[in-house]
Amino acid sequence: MIPIGRGQRELIIGDRQTGKTAIAVDAIINQRDTDAPYAGCTIGERLRDNGQHALVVYDDLTKHAAAYREVSLLLRRPPGREAFPGDIFNLHSRLLERAAKMSDENGGGSLTALPIVETQEGDYSAYIPTNVISITDGQIYLEPDLFYQGIRPAINIGLSVSRVGGAAQTQMMRRVAGRLKLDLASYREYAAFAQFASDLDARTQAILARGDRMMEVLKQPQYAPMHIVDQVVAIFAGTRGYWDDVPPAQIVTLEAELLEWLRQQHPQLVAELTQSQQLDEKLEARLGEAIEEFKATRSGSAQDSA
Repeated sequence: MIPIGRGQRELIIGDRQTGKTAIAVDAIINQRDTDAPYAGCTIGERLRDNGQHALVVYDDLTKHAAAYREVSLLLRRPPGREAFPGDIFNLHSRLLERAAKMSDENGGGSLTALPIVETQEGDYSAYIPTNVISITDGQIYLEPDLFYQGIRPAINIGLSVSRVGGAAQTQMMRRVAGRLKLDLASYREYAAFAQFASDLDARTQAILARGDRMMEVLKQPQYAPMHIVDQVVAIFAGTRGYWDDVPPAQIVTLEAELLEWLRQQHPQLVAELTQSQQLDEKLEARLGEAIEEFKATRSGSAQDSA
C-alpha cells in the first residue's frame, strides 16, 4: 500500500507510543535474508558503494533537533527563531541525502533511510515534522485513534504517501494492490458518513463490509514480517471478495490457515509465484480456484465436526 524502494527516504511519523519504532524494527527483520547490517550511515554507505543493500533507521530526529536547540540555549547561542534550528535542518538534509540507489555502472548498491519523527497530539504540521517531510520521499503517518482501536500498524491511509509509488513494487503486488489505497481511503470516508446515517443503500453497505474485512487483512503482528507471496495471496483474497461472506473476526485465523494450506496442497503454484514474481490471468484463475477449494474444504470439515 505504501511501497518503499531501495534508496528511498521514507519518514515514519506519529505521536508517542503509536508503533513507529515497531515498523522500523519489522523493516530491519524483513531485511535479514539480504545480509545487510544496519549499524549506522557510514557502514551503510560502505555497503552501498560496494554493490550491497543497507537499511538505516534514525530514531528519532525530533530528539536530535530538541537537544541541539537546548544546547544552543545553554551556550547562549541563538538557536534560530523557528522551532527547527536552521543548522540542524541542514545537517538532517545532508544526512538523508546519503540514501540512494546506485546505478548498475556504480555497482547497483543502495542505502535506504527510515527517519522517525514524533508528533505532539497528532500535529504533523508543526515545524519539525513539516521540515523533515520536505526532505524525504514520503511519509507513513501513524494515527493514535487507529492504534487504540487495535488496528496495527495504525497507518492513516489519507496522510501516508510514497512518492516512488508502484515503481517500487513487483508486478504481482502492483496487480493485486493497485487500487487498495484508494479503496481504503473511500472506505474511511463512507465509515465517517455512516456514523450519522441510519439508512444506508446496498452499495454503501457493500463498501463498508469490504473495508471492514480489508482492515482485518492488513493487520500484522509485530516482529512477524510476511513473505511477499503471502502478502499477495492475502490481499488478493480480500480485494477479490473471497472473504466477503466471512465474519471479520475470523479473517486473521482463516488467512493463516489458507497460507499454510496453499504451501501444502499447491506447492507448485506457490513456487511459480515465488520464482516469477508475476501474476497473469492464468495464475489469477488458478489462485482463485485454490482459494475456493480451501473454503469448500474448510466448510466441509466444519460441517463434519458439527
